[in-house]
Amino acid sequence: MKNGRERVWLLTLIAVPIVLWALPASFFDNTGVTLCASKLLFNMECMGCGMTRAVMHIHHLEFGKAMKFNRGVVVAYPALVGLWVYWLKNALKKA
Repeated sequence: MKNGRERVWLLTLIAVPIVLWALPASFFDNTGVTLCASKLLFNMECMGCGMTRAVMHIHHLEFGKAMKFNRGVVVAYPALVGLWVYWLKNALKKA
């Protein structure tokens, strides 16, 4: 019998993209939800500020809006997708 943690990890990997697609693209836009530690602790925007919103918009295929939030999303999003695929393949092997 497989480890319960491996099953939870696999379900999480499958659920996260679905949840992000189910949420509206503007979920993190000016809602008062701040995920940036620099913004929370020092009230200063960091170089990555806007990346969460950019990733959310590019995930919904809103490329123009994504680029307005952070142009680095053209590197970060493919890297995140690649990492997700790598983790998913490994989780499926263990399942």
